Amino acid sequence: MRKFGIIGYPLGHSFSPGYFNEKFKNERIDAVYEKYELPVITDLQGVIDYTPELCGFNVTIPYKEKVMSYLDSVSPEARAIGAVNVVKVTRKDNGKPYLEGFNSDVIGFHRSIKPLITPNHKKALILGTGGASKAVNHALKQLGLDTLFVSRAQKNGTIQYSQVTDILLEQYTVIVNCTPCGMAPHFDECPAIPYDALSNKHLLYDLIYNPDETLFLKKGRLQGAKTKNGLEMLLLQAEAGWEIWNNKKND
Repeated sequence: MRKFGIIGYPLGHSFSPGYFNEKFKNERIDAVYEKYELPVITDLQGVIDYTPELCGFNVTIPYKEKVMSYLDSVSPEARAIGAVNVVKVTRKDNGKPYLEGFNSDVIGFHRSIKPLITPNHKKALILGTGGASKAVNHALKQLGLDTLFVSRAQKNGTIQYSQVTDILLEQYTVIVNCTPCGMAPHFDECPAIPYDALSNKHLLYDLIYNPDETLFLKKGRLQGAKTKNGLEMLLLQAEAGWEIWNNKKND
């Protein structure tokens, strides 16, 4: 039986084990998906050494960047983003493992937002500067959009929320929320942007999927904007990981 899993700490609310074990059951795949909760990243070597059936694993907080130094190769996309969330494990004839790192977040987001992008969408605001925002930025640039990060703190290469004006939103017609603002149970919170300046020219995308419609998306919808939550991205990035582990096309 092949084994797959996820490394991170903590892993109490991870989506992946339930998703993949249900997939394996429904599709009669002889495999199992397990949690590998690692208090420190150095524990990864023990997982690799003592789990010879391991064919691949996902990586979540706080190890998406730290894991890269443990890999034998990293895809150009993951290298450019600076984060890995999928690792493929193969073993040579002598049993030595070979670890390859990828980023399926960028694949999932790209596939999810691409059908919604129109010629009107030339510039995008990315709310937040965390790990997910890097994958979002990479995908938007692949789609030909200019991007601008928005942060609460003053950082190089970003603007602050107070600088998101009505005039700015006339140009930046795609807005992607990569922050946890509005995630359950904080249903009454939303990023501080001028929602009155939104129109049917805008596309609002929220990486949050619980609740189905965040206040950010609701306010956009009421102004006529297209809206989409992060559930499809979550599913697509999971399937992209499965494609990577099984040598299937994942562009």
